[in-house]
Amino acid sequence: MGERIDVDEILRDRWERPENLIAVLQEIQSRFHYLPEEALCTVSRRFRIPLTEVFHVATFYNCFSLQPRGHHQVKVCLGTACHVRGGQVIMDKVLRELNLPTGGTTADFGFSVEPVRCLGCCALAPVMRVDERTYGHLLQSRVPKILKGYRLPALATV
Repeated sequence: MGERIDVDEILRDRWERPENLIAVLQEIQSRFHYLPEEALCTVSRRFRIPLTEVFHVATFYNCFSLQPRGHHQVKVCLGTACHVRGGQVIMDKVLRELNLPTGGTTADFGFSVEPVRCLGCCALAPVMRVDERTYGHLLQSRVPKILKGYRLPALATV
């Protein structure tokens, strides 16, 4: 994503102890939208933790990604309630709007899209979450406007 990876800055600023491994990984993920291998190696060295242990934590929790993610995370629920009420239709519309053949990350890293099995809002089905905001009782017609609100000005022509 073009940004130089300076994990030392993150470690120097707030995190001096290996007990803070998850918090450090969260901050790295927040800054770069994924966990670059170079960053994991630096964390391993600085905390004197085997690299395999750092990778274990990074791959155990699904909030972490070893692949670059988009600036905005789109999760479309395909659990039972959402499926019955059109969740797949919503997912198909999201993919069409973002020119993605399947889930994944847009070429401009504006969005990452993934299906999920439950967002815990069955009464609002079908449901989509963009970052931390949940949209319920969705219709296909609402999807373009929702996504447009998250596009960065430079990405508006996608």
